[in-house]
Amino acid sequence: MTMLEKTSRTFYIPISRLDAGLREAVTSAYLCMRAIDEIEDHEEINDELKKNLLYGIRDAIKSPNAIEATQDQLSPHKEILPEVSMRLNEWMLLCPASIAQTVFHYIAMMSEQMADWVQTQWRISTEEDLDRYTYSVAGMVGEMLSELWQWNDGTKSDMTKAVAFGRGLQAVNILRNRDEDLKRGVDFFPDGWEFKDMLKYTRRNLKLADDYIAELRKGPAVQFCKIPLALAHATVNLLAAGGNKLTRAAVLKIVNKINV
Repeated sequence: MTMLEKTSRTFYIPISRLDAGLREAVTSAYLCMRAIDEIEDHEEINDELKKNLLYGIRDAIKSPNAIEATQDQLSPHKEILPEVSMRLNEWMLLCPASIAQTVFHYIAMMSEQMADWVQTQWRISTEEDLDRYTYSVAGMVGEMLSELWQWNDGTKSDMTKAVAFGRGLQAVNILRNRDEDLKRGVDFFPDGWEFKDMLKYTRRNLKLADDYIAELRKGPAVQFCKIPLALAHATVNLLAAGGNKLTRAAVLKIVNKINV
């Protein structure tokens, strides 16, 4: 939970409120995915090494001795990789055994698709490319969460809207980090798109995310999803008005207003 709090202001609160068992599963999944995301985004690692590490992690997770194989992949690079990445094996061990293979499936798939995006230099020309990218880094997280809800208490959900939930949150990040991404030579806007076009894309997916939550039965799934979605809507409204980042006070105010 200490590492979770260090790496995500948005998700620490809803994850920490989950019941035992589900909390460990979601924490494990989040930290594993954060571990590989840090590799993809690392500014001091060249693209060839990024690809090798990400494809290597995919293969390690799929191997019979996934925990040991994953650590073997990372240990030669302990001087350059962040702590959250180096402790990937610990995050995997945290996951309850009865759902671990599902979580590991999504981690391996995300690692592979992140490597593919490194290979193509994150080139996004069309809305279809953008959909593929936002699925790779967030939409599949929505799918995984839906599987976790069902594993935990039988809660069923719409997988298409689950993808939109993750995709909408990622689109908010793309809007918020626009200037920073351009400075590092990455443009997630399709060719010809302006701020208003990405804003429309974001709001369309957030509307589907609203529908996703509305259809969930009362319980941990709703408890988890309401907070990041409320923060996403607030951030989009702030960006549309010319702002950039919610203050800590604003975040706490939003969280405290949510009835779960």
